[in-house]
Formats: sequence, C-alpha cells, structure tokens
Amino acid sequence: MSQRIMPIPCILIPCLLLTVSALAAPQERHYSPVTSQRLINPESENWLMYRGSYNSWGYSELKQINRRNVARLKPVWAFSTGMREGHQAPPIVNDGYMFITTPHNHLLALDAKTGDLLWKYQRDLPEDLMQMHPTNRGVALYADLVFMATADAYLVALRASDGQVVWETEVADYTSGYYMTLAPLAVSGNVMVGVSGGEFGIRGFVAAFDAATGKPRWKTYTIPAPGEFGNDSWPGDTWKTGGVPVWITGSYDPALDLSYWGTGNGGPWMGDTRTGDNLYATSVIALDTNSGQIKGYHQYHHNDSWDWDEVSAPLLINFQRGDRTIKGLVHPGRNGYLWFLERTQDGIGFVDTLPYVKQNVFVSIDADTGRPEYDPKRTPGTNKPAEFCPSLWGGKDWPPAAYNPDTRLLYIPANDNLCGSMEGAEVEYSPGQVFMVGAEGKNQLVLHEDAKDHIGILQAWDVDQARLKWSVPFKSHNWGPVLTTAGDLVFMGGTNDRYFRAFDARNGKILWQQRTNSGVIGVPTSYQVDDRQYIAVLSGYGVDAEREQSGINQLRGESHHVPQGGVLWVFSLD
Repeated sequence: MSQRIMPIPCILIPCLLLTVSALAAPQERHYSPVTSQRLINPESENWLMYRGSYNSWGYSELKQINRRNVARLKPVWAFSTGMREGHQAPPIVNDGYMFITTPHNHLLALDAKTGDLLWKYQRDLPEDLMQMHPTNRGVALYADLVFMATADAYLVALRASDGQVVWETEVADYTSGYYMTLAPLAVSGNVMVGVSGGEFGIRGFVAAFDAATGKPRWKTYTIPAPGEFGNDSWPGDTWKTGGVPVWITGSYDPALDLSYWGTGNGGPWMGDTRTGDNLYATSVIALDTNSGQIKGYHQYHHNDSWDWDEVSAPLLINFQRGDRTIKGLVHPGRNGYLWFLERTQDGIGFVDTLPYVKQNVFVSIDADTGRPEYDPKRTPGTNKPAEFCPSLWGGKDWPPAAYNPDTRLLYIPANDNLCGSMEGAEVEYSPGQVFMVGAEGKNQLVLHEDAKDHIGILQAWDVDQARLKWSVPFKSHNWGPVLTTAGDLVFMGGTNDRYFRAFDARNGKILWQQRTNSGVIGVPTSYQVDDRQYIAVLSGYGVDAEREQSGINQLRGESHHVPQGGVLWVFSLD
C-alpha cells in the first residue's frame, strides 16, 4: 500500500441570507393531487418520490428509450439554477409539473415538457447558520402540497400549483447543530423527516408531521434514553450528544406498514470516547409509520470509528436463497460490505453479507447475527492512528444504488482502492460547535497501489446468487446516483469528467454519453409527457465529491478541476 498521505480539509460553509420568500406567476393549469394510493402504486409516467417508489429501487417502467435506440438521446431543454455547491436532488414529476431543489433551499417548479419556470420559492436562511453539507435532496408530494426539509431545520409545505406557503413547522433548533438535507417521505397523511448534524453532537431522530396542518405526530430518537432498550450501549451521558443522524429518505413497505431508515455514525468520531455498541448508530431501523415505534433494527457495525455512516435506506428486494424466497432488505454498506437482510412484521433478520470492495477492518462476520469482529490495528482511536480500507467515504457513500426487476441485478455506484488514515484527539462538546475528531486530530486519504488502474466503479450484482455479474471501472472516483429502466438501461454520472452515461443493464457496455457543465451527482429520474419519455438529472459538483477530488489531486500530484454551477439537463430521443 502506498504511504503517500495528504490531509483532507473539513470545511464549514456558511449559508447565504436569502431575501425572497416566493416568486409566483404560474400559468393557469390543473394540478393532480397525490393520494396515498398513487404513492403506493405510482404511474410509470410520473416520478412521485425520491427513488420513484417506496421500495427505493430507482427503477422506471418506461421503455420508449431502450438499449437499441439510446444512442439517439439528445438534450431537449436545460435550466440553470444559478446556484453553486452540490446539486443532489432528483427531479420529481407529477402530470407535467416538475419540482427540483438546490443548495441553500431554493425550490423550483418547472413545466416538465418545456422547462418553463412556473414558480420559485427561496428560503430566508439565518446568517449564523452553519452546515457541513450545503445541499438538499429533494421534495415529497402529498395531496396538493409539496414538502421541503430546510437547512435551518424546518419542514415547509407549499401549494404545488403556485408555490404559496401553506404552513411551516420547526423540526429542531439549528443553533444546536441540527439541519436537514433529505427529501421528506410522505406516507398515509404523515410527512416524515430525519435530521442531520451528527458532526455537531446532536441527538438524531426521525419525526412525523400531519401533512395537512404541520402538527407533530411522533418523534423517535435514534439514540435511546435511560430506561429504553439500548441505552446501556452508551456510557454515561454520551447518549445526549452521540450524533446518529439520518441523512437520506427512508424506504416503506405498505404491507407491513413499516418504514426503514439508515442511520449515521456516533459522535465524536472515535469509538473509544463512547465505548459500547452505540445503538442505533450505523444501523437500519424499522419504524411503525403510525406511532414511530422501533419495531426492529440491524447494526451493520458497532462502535464506529471510521465515519462509516450507513445512512442510505435499504432497497426492499425479495431475493432467493436456495428454495426460499426472502422478503429482503439489501444495502451496499459504506463499510464495504453488501448486506442481505430479512424484513418481517416483528423485526429485521440477518441473512448473509460479503465485501464488494477492498475491506481490511473486518476479520470475521458472525454467521448467525452478522456482527463483525475488528482488526485492532485497523481501528483508530484517541491519539491512536490507524490505516484502513475503504476510506471514510466508504465503498459507497450516500449516492443510491438501483435495482432492476427484469435483470434481477443490483447496480452499485462504488469506490474501490481508496483507503484512509485517522487519528483522534481530545474533544469537548459545545452546543452548535464541531464535535468530531478534536482540534489536533488527523483525517487523511491513502491511495491503494491498485488505484493507478481505477477508483470509481459501477457494479452489477445478482441478488439471488449474491454474485458480481459485471463491472465498469473509472480512473475517477464515483459519486453517481443510479437510475435503471425497463428499456434495459442504467444511467449514471458521478465521475470527474462531467459525463452522464447510459449503460446496457445486462452487460455494462457504455451505449451513450453526454458531457455536461459540471459533475453529475444528482439523482436521475425518468418520466413521460404526451407519450414522450424523458431522462432528467441535475449537474452540479460540490460537497464531499469535490472534497474527495481535492484529496485525490494532492495524492496524485494533479490539479484536476471540476467546475461548479447547477444545471438541470433533460434528454429525449431525437
């Protein structure tokens, strides 16, 4: 392994003060209310939620654009957001209305066919607001409203037809370090959100609000209090500032009426400051959507010291093991393992797991529980350095994987051959201040010797055989969320060459590519208007993709630059 190690800066970015609340000059046009039944069975021509459906597949049933004609794909319109930093939201579409969000909480409604701006909402953010990740990952739709979670920890409901604010509710106190970046999840008249801010010593939670009024329905903390199951996994009062944020929208099983949420790491970063398993950090939790009660959990790894957030929601995929069909939860972990779990009314069970990128921390996995055993030489601590693979950004960070039920393949936007070195220092908690590795702590990237060949990779895994079917490597690291379609296609950007690509879903062959203005780290979606299929994605580099690029530049002695600036690209057949 190479010993060339360069520091990675942790950057706090102050939010802009935005003075315009709403600009509404919409055309007279009909808006179709989004019902619970439509969310359970979404129409193929629309894209009604973060991953298109509650199962988080990122799959479109549309197939007008397919592997035989995708080479004819052309840009048909584009829209500049006028904003910098990471554009990570999916374009959400309901019967010709398209909704996108940008960093610093701009919400735009566009005509999905023409790209005309219908209305714009611009959040007035406090001048003293600090957030580690200035981005927003989209909206939820329910009834005639559109919902956005904000950087100052509010949930805002706007009238979808004209952008007028109907209600707004404070979810948490931003001055204590709370903020939100995820797209809300709407289920049966509830709107659920999770909070970010684990790097500031918050106590994470998921909360639900009445979609019509904004009144609180329930609130479930991701760190148990004294007297609750799991509190003994946190020593002393560490549960009060233990982090465990929820960054990404959950999945939902209507048959079980359970939602599934991935959770982040404990705080501060070094596990020796909070000895114990630290439930429910780096886990998936199953929540009753009516009460918020935790019905089950699986902890992917305990007492995290590597910043391996496991915040991506699991994909609800039924897979085969022998003669048995398992109602599954499938999760490509940031810790470098691909996890196969079972979802039931009473909890979450472990099925099996295996590494999908280089991983040298786990020395064994318990075959019954899935609990890993660690190599102490690969476990950093306070004043204790350690080098480990994968890096703190993991085998896969937040960009979502996708599943195609036709190919029965899971498509993972992975990073391999990128490792890390970390050493913690003494750190004290102060409300609203950084609570991570300590002022003297060290956090660095390490390139594995195989990184000369590739870092980024798109992988396709057979979920029934737990076997890699094909892969496509890239010299660049990969931050590309994945879309797959019934046209036997996989769409992904994510590389530093600014390309957005279409792959053959069955063998990985690149069939089409389009260079864009910036790096594509937005979530792609597909929709149809007037019998014409479109592919839409936001291009706009920033946040961790850019920070990782900076570290790789130093390690490789390069000066590769990816320009910023958000543009929505919409493609269709010529």
